[in-house]
Amino acid sequence: MKHLLTRCAVALLLLLPAAAIADPALWVVKDADTTIYLFGTVHLMPKDADWHYPVLDRALADSQTLYIELTDDNPANIAGLVLRMGMDTAHPLTGQLSESEAQRLRMLANKAGVPGGMQTLNIMRPWLAALTLSLSPLKNAGMDPAQGVDKQLRAQMTAAHKPVVGLETAEQQIHLLADMPRSVELGLLRSSMRDADKGTTQLEEMIAAWKAGDPDTLDRVGTAEMRTQEPKLYQVMLVQRNQAWAAKIASLLQQPGTVFIAVGAAHLAGPDSVQVQLNKLGISAVRE
Repeated sequence: MKHLLTRCAVALLLLLPAAAIADPALWVVKDADTTIYLFGTVHLMPKDADWHYPVLDRALADSQTLYIELTDDNPANIAGLVLRMGMDTAHPLTGQLSESEAQRLRMLANKAGVPGGMQTLNIMRPWLAALTLSLSPLKNAGMDPAQGVDKQLRAQMTAAHKPVVGLETAEQQIHLLADMPRSVELGLLRSSMRDADKGTTQLEEMIAAWKAGDPDTLDRVGTAEMRTQEPKLYQVMLVQRNQAWAAKIASLLQQPGTVFIAVGAAHLAGPDSVQVQLNKLGISAVRE
């Protein structure tokens, strides 16, 4: 499902052209006997995209454990959770939107190639409609969730017989969306509808920012608008999770060894990033 966030879809789905030389940002947290690497991921990738570079590969080789957002994201599990928490036939989406918003959503659904168009979206909760609207055109363009950086890292570490641990569960992630007040859910949908008009310009900027290791531009282009226009959504989807992950990193520092933590790139950018939350705990994350 993604790992959520979609401006969530837009902020996190930073796509890397195959021919580009990538140098995505990598941070490290250290004490006397522990090393923790922090790396931002993207969750949809072209099949032939290359994003490895020597410093990153050395960090992965040195790490004994990989932490990613989810490990229980198999299709059957996700489908069951979506059916349970994402569908709402008793409250059609059109009844929760103004007439002009419903007309616009119908147009965007058709433009994005959502199977079944507005009829499909109309029986979804607003959060699921937002994700579907954001993800459909990217999947139709050939971006493959199976090629996401997190999944590639997981496969690499599994092949090396190293454990892979989830920071969250799929149910926890979907509850983040499903448990939001309906007004915040609708804010997510309206945010996705606004972003749909921005074409490829914003996406191209984010692609360049991710591959250049430029978190400031990534935040400005990808999440700054959510922070100002949908502050409650921003708190739920980014700030609260960043705080929880910073606390997890602090606990990992109490155990000797080397670990690699890979989370969506939006979580490692901006004024409320994981690194900022770590600094509040007296822990420094340094760029490699």
